[in-house]
Amino acid sequence: MNDIEKVKQLRKLTGAGFKDCNAALKESGGTLDKAAEILRVKGIAKASKKMSRTATEGVVLVSGNDKKMSVIEVNCETDFVAKNHDFIKFVKELSDLNNTYSSSIEELKKSSMKNENSVDENLVALIAKIGEKITIGRSKTFNNKNFINYAYQHSVIDDNVSKLAVIVSLKTDEKSDKVDLFGKQLSMHIAASNPIALNPNEINQKLIDKEIELISEELKNSGKSEEIAKKISLGKINKFKEENSLMTQDWVMDPKIKVKDVLQGLEISNLEIGDFVRLKIGE
Repeated sequence: MNDIEKVKQLRKLTGAGFKDCNAALKESGGTLDKAAEILRVKGIAKASKKMSRTATEGVVLVSGNDKKMSVIEVNCETDFVAKNHDFIKFVKELSDLNNTYSSSIEELKKSSMKNENSVDENLVALIAKIGEKITIGRSKTFNNKNFINYAYQHSVIDDNVSKLAVIVSLKTDEKSDKVDLFGKQLSMHIAASNPIALNPNEINQKLIDKEIELISEELKNSGKSEEIAKKISLGKINKFKEENSLMTQDWVMDPKIKVKDVLQGLEISNLEIGDFVRLKIGE
């Protein structure tokens, strides 16, 4: 059996990656059983097998301050593991590192943790110990000059650890109690209303096309004339844009007014909503 065939056989036996199998075979002097044992001891074989499974549970974490703030999602298979002490300890340290590396996942995975092992190495060890697939998901960092960041977390599991997290960034020349209150309420509004864009014209065209397709299918067998169907379709699309854009959504605290009306009513010059992110486990 040549070296390539041995690597293929070892991958089949352990579920580990090509690079890990190749290294283990070199370390074992080309002996398959010994190479498999090396991978098991390192936890790589066990962890790799777990990675073929589905991870739809997990947590989202917020770290940083009002000048630089980050959010990161870490997925696992069960809610039980999402509350596990070792898992929570790992994700908290990971979240702080994520803010340091400004949500560059590539740099994050290579960075060293407190035990001097890399994030990737600690992740493999944790998977092997807990026995579930664990993956690093979505992340984003807000770090813009003259912006203030506000966060809100829902279904909180531990400090800065939850099932849903929002960060919203406000551009302003002044930091006041009024601005702080709006920032906190706005982040709560985003958590509840789940906007997909700041303004109607910023919604991804693919989402609009999909909505048009669904509306057309709905009206196909309605018996209405083509002209009336077009008017209804246009009205539904405009409503879709309005309901899914932050500025034109009904304000959660008072549904009689829009978010843009609240912003205008504050009468604070140069106050703008810069950007926002909403991460929820399972979405």
